Amino acid sequence: MSTAQPSEWQRRIAGEWHGRPSLFDATGTWQGYEDIRRSSVFEDGVTTYYMDGGMEGGGPLAGRFRLGAPFAFGVADSDTDRVYTGPDFFGTGRPYGSFVDAHYYGPGWQVDLNTWNQVLPDGETQVYSSLLYQGPAVVGCFNGLYTRDPAKVADWPAAETGNGPVPHILPTKTPGAFSGSCEVFGADQKPRGAVEITVELEPLDLLRTRRHVTWSGALDRRYTADVRRDGFRSFHEGPDAWGNAQAYGRANHPSLHFRDVWKLKGREFMIDAVPGMAAGSTMAVAYELFEGNVLSAVVHGVLRWS
Repeated sequence: MSTAQPSEWQRRIAGEWHGRPSLFDATGTWQGYEDIRRSSVFEDGVTTYYMDGGMEGGGPLAGRFRLGAPFAFGVADSDTDRVYTGPDFFGTGRPYGSFVDAHYYGPGWQVDLNTWNQVLPDGETQVYSSLLYQGPAVVGCFNGLYTRDPAKVADWPAAETGNGPVPHILPTKTPGAFSGSCEVFGADQKPRGAVEITVELEPLDLLRTRRHVTWSGALDRRYTADVRRDGFRSFHEGPDAWGNAQAYGRANHPSLHFRDVWKLKGREFMIDAVPGMAAGSTMAVAYELFEGNVLSAVVHGVLRWS
């Protein structure tokens, strides 16, 4: 399929993006890196994605995620459903402003992928994660940060090398809150306005924190949950939200059920997490909200600690 002009999402991601996403196994254990130079080129009405790089490490997953040639695949460019036409990926992606939720299959990797790409407000940083599936089972995850800022490209791989394996852990001794304004889109991909999100942390001990969460604006919700961390896993144990989460490095993926008909799945990526004893202070969040089992809203933005 060809169009006269690139879509809004295509314009957002124009140029070459550089990253070094980490590979994790299903348990959240770090395995290695994938050096990537990624670009999407709109030319003569046709969009083609290119990815070049290589695997370093990978452990037992190395054979599955090494490919003896660069990736290239066509895209039917659209701001509704973007269709990936192969030969390296087949499926679809749906943008919601500066965030896209993509579901597709990679024959070379032999996995089904659910990829979330979130372009941050600076327009030059992209938060990327791909959950990798064999049928319904997660077999691994790639995630990391990308930049297309020429001034940062040279130092970016070294930073991602150090920071990629760092686990997602929130402050464990100091009370405070992550807060910020996030964009809201309906399932119809139309903007619904902004929601102010505050995640107030009340540490109970080194492994348990009471979270008081407030959403106000385009969406209104307030809930409290005691969250228990067990390695890369965590558990929301009521009274207002129940569920669990799995972290892959800096990215935590919660799945929550509230006391009414609403459900949430999301990704919480600690942007500035570095090796050491401290937690990060800037978290890019993306949430999908379901009324019953039907997608109702998509929320994304950046929260900062105070």
